[in-house]
Amino acid sequence: MNFTSQLGAGIRYFDLRISTKPRDPDNELYFAHGLFSAKVNEGLVEISAFLTDHLKEVVLLDFNHFYGMQKCHHEKLVQMLRDTFGSKMCPPIFAHEVCLQYLWEKDYQVLVFYHSPVALEVPFLWPGQMMPAPWANTTDPEKLIQFLQASIIDRRKKGSFFISQVVLTPKASTVVKGVTSGLRETITERALPAMMHWVQAQTPGESGINIVTADFVELGDFVSTVIKLNYSLDEGEADTT
Repeated sequence: MNFTSQLGAGIRYFDLRISTKPRDPDNELYFAHGLFSAKVNEGLVEISAFLTDHLKEVVLLDFNHFYGMQKCHHEKLVQMLRDTFGSKMCPPIFAHEVCLQYLWEKDYQVLVFYHSPVALEVPFLWPGQMMPAPWANTTDPEKLIQFLQASIIDRRKKGSFFISQVVLTPKASTVVKGVTSGLRETITERALPAMMHWVQAQTPGESGINIVTADFVELGDFVSTVIKLNYSLDEGEADTT
């Protein structure tokens, strides 16, 4: 799924890993997660076009890994963000102050989290520690759910956002099996019912779930299930974050 299809499906948080490409004469920046993907500038333009057409929508861009990047590459990426989003970007404030009403009043649509010291030098970048994302690193659905639940219980009111990664991590042997059966079938589809059940049982709020990520979000009703969790906030059943 490209950015436009993910946004259309309801995705509003993006886990972004950026890389240079060896011996690239154009010195481009690419999205990367194991393999080189789209050019960064093209993806950002895609997101910006969606936001221009949907003025009340807000996205969280989490730049959390950088590969082969020197100072000049970070400067290039920061300038891309500035040129593409401009005044749409919300500068860092206390996380508990970030609500849709505040963002709408200020015409903000983008929060950019940047896991690098560079964030301290740029007014519109949120420090990476404002977006913690504990990682279970397991292929076992039961262990994953135990980890997710423990992370939620341990979550304190630290004034940050918080990610629950409903993601199973393949071992080398699983990847080899996945060559024939597909990693989606090998891992995600088999574990989907248990993971969906856990998500459905969650409550959003300062002491509960905040942001949920998963692989193959097009499977089942994952996106709509996560979106529905917000309804309990509207009904006053949980504190907002």
